[in-house]
Amino acid sequence: MFSKSKINDPAQKPTEAKPTPTENRLDAARPDTSGASSTEFKASAPKAKPPASVLSSDLHVTGNLKTTGDIQVEGTIEGDIRAHLLTIGEGATVKGEVIADDVVINGRIVGRVRGLKVRLTSTARVEGDIIHKTIAIESGAHFEGSVQRQDDPLSGKSNTPKPVAASSAPPASAAAKPA
Repeated sequence: MFSKSKINDPAQKPTEAKPTPTENRLDAARPDTSGASSTEFKASAPKAKPPASVLSSDLHVTGNLKTTGDIQVEGTIEGDIRAHLLTIGEGATVKGEVIADDVVINGRIVGRVRGLKVRLTSTARVEGDIIHKTIAIESGAHFEGSVQRQDDPLSGKSNTPKPVAASSAPPASAAAKPA
């Protein structure tokens, strides 16, 4: 506000102020925020990963959840979940399809699980099919369903050949029987 420096002197011409030696040292320590160099600094700085969204144990959600981030479920979800990393807590229940790059199941899932990496811990209960690229099932986990390995389990496409449809014509043995 009040300064004896010549920068604030109204009699002085408005020229570019020269930084003091102290300002030079401070400028060297902090990034330049003007011009093209600021975009270079921003591009090189790693973005901080946002924390996982936590759905607490007293929460009951009816509906689908979709995010590119991480979700930690401790409550009850009735609907499908799509996330990057999905952690199902010990007391959590999910009724619906789960699709994530990385799935860690400590609680209960009733429905299909699709993931690149799927891990069932010793407290997990899964009632449904698991489609995965890699899977780990700890001793003590309860699992009812089928397990299928796919190179791309997130696509939703099956890489198994589909059965040939039966023809609608009656079998030859039925047509040859005398009446």
